[in-house]
Amino acid sequence: MVMLNIVNVDKEYTPIVAGDIKWSTERAGVPGSLTFDVVKNGELNFHEGNLVKLCVDKTPVFLGYVFQKKRSKGEIISVTAYDQLRYLKNKDSFIFEKLTATEFIHRVAKYFSLERGEIADTQYIIEKGVLDNKTLFDMIQEVLDTTLMNTKKLYVLYDDFGKLALKNIEDMKLDILLDEKTAENFDYVSSIDGETYNQIKIAFDSKKKKGLQDGVMVQDEENIKKWGVLQYYEKSKTEVGVKEKANALLDLYNRKTRTLSIKNAFGSPNVRAGCSLRVALKLGDINVNHYFVCEKVTHTFREDMHLMDLTLRGGDILV
Repeated sequence: MVMLNIVNVDKEYTPIVAGDIKWSTERAGVPGSLTFDVVKNGELNFHEGNLVKLCVDKTPVFLGYVFQKKRSKGEIISVTAYDQLRYLKNKDSFIFEKLTATEFIHRVAKYFSLERGEIADTQYIIEKGVLDNKTLFDMIQEVLDTTLMNTKKLYVLYDDFGKLALKNIEDMKLDILLDEKTAENFDYVSSIDGETYNQIKIAFDSKKKKGLQDGVMVQDEENIKKWGVLQYYEKSKTEVGVKEKANALLDLYNRKTRTLSIKNAFGSPNVRAGCSLRVALKLGDINVNHYFVCEKVTHTFREDMHLMDLTLRGGDILV
């Protein structure tokens, strides 16, 4: 049971939908989107900025705003709506001292009048941040990345039916199994070409030798023998904590990435980017049976059918 409503001031419409409704989310840096076609009849009247709500089997799924209407010959209007994360594409500059990522998100949300829901306490205090002429998405991602490097805890920011939410990714595991019975087709890629690094080098300006640089380098000699040198390089503004950061980066990136794309899986309204699902599939000469993180999820609602396309990402855990 799919219920789509558009609210124009004090008037709520349940439009006639022509074709599929698609709801898409990504784990970081992209607002959730809802696309659909409606039949323009004499009663329907809505505009950009109007509220859009989608519920599936009485579960609230999407709450956002009309950002685009496309009209062609005939009585069909194609609509694109985005959730509240769309406003994080705004640019600004912030300077702060001694804030957690949680506190920074609250500050941004208050300044831009964004609704807030359950925001997890990231606890780690960032000593100083200078965020100049960046999107709010990039600013928030930077403070979350700093938190990740120092705590090894990954957090996901998303819109929970009209309210900003932040959760530790470990708290977003779902009791859902994807196997050969629930997934129509899949593509699997194992790679060291991307976010895989076995040597981390962080440089900083030398206090002893003016005009020169010092630095810290850590590496995994065994993986260098297997893969060659895959170096991550960064210039730090300070030498404080550089060694710890280099070790944290090596721990994070010194591994293969495993990407699994699944087409036309049975849909569940609880699945969104950032969630983890258990996958049990035979992938050629290896078997996968562990949790993968949803990097991107697209739901398709079609008459009495609900399907999902998923881009999943896992580490190096295979059985």
